[in-house]
Formats: sequence, structure tokens, C-alpha cells
Amino acid sequence: MIRVAILALALIAVPVAARADNIVIPLPGGAKPETIKATYDCGAFGQVSASYINAPPVALATLAFKGQFLVLSNVLSGSGARYAGGPYIWWSKGRGADLYDLTKGEDAPPIASCTER
Repeated sequence: MIRVAILALALIAVPVAARADNIVIPLPGGAKPETIKATYDCGAFGQVSASYINAPPVALATLAFKGQFLVLSNVLSGSGARYAGGPYIWWSKGRGADLYDLTKGEDAPPIASCTER
């Protein structure tokens, strides 16, 4: 898990050319990436588009909502899949997912509760 978190931090720190629309991540030998795309309806919050990129031991998610684009790294979770990036936590389980903004406090309710379409 520590390697995945370091990888996510490295992604943030790597300068990308202004025209670049792709990031290339070297994977451990034999890792085959799988991408799963999903769209979530989050009520009044709006729509969240997610891509889950799995290439064990690397697991990332990208989220697009309200003009923002985030890259999040999978982190320890007691249940479901939990991803962290910047001030956000994206916690998915089954067809549901919650988006948390940690600037609102560790115990704050989610800013969006979503259902996969």
C-alpha cells in the first residue's frame, strides 16, 4: 500500500507538458492493466464519472465532477474500495459510492452519496 501511495504522490509531482493528455506509469513485470469505467448519479451534487485502473499491486481511480479531475490511489479499507487523493476520499461498495471532503472534518458526512447508473 505504501508503494501505491508513493506512486500517487509521484504522479502529482511529475511535470506534464501543457499539451500532454496522457500519463504513462511503468508497471511491475507481468502486470496487465484493466480499466473499468462507471458513471454515478449523485443527486443534487450532480454526476461523477469514474475510471478504475487496476494492475496489481497498483490500483488507482480517476474522478471527474464539477469541472475537476482527480487521480486517487487505493488505500486501506475495512469494507469496499477506498481511494484517496488531495482532500478527497472516494469510497465505493457495490453500486454505491460516497465522496468525502476531508477539509470539512474527519467525521463530516459525505458531500455526495452516489449510485452507479
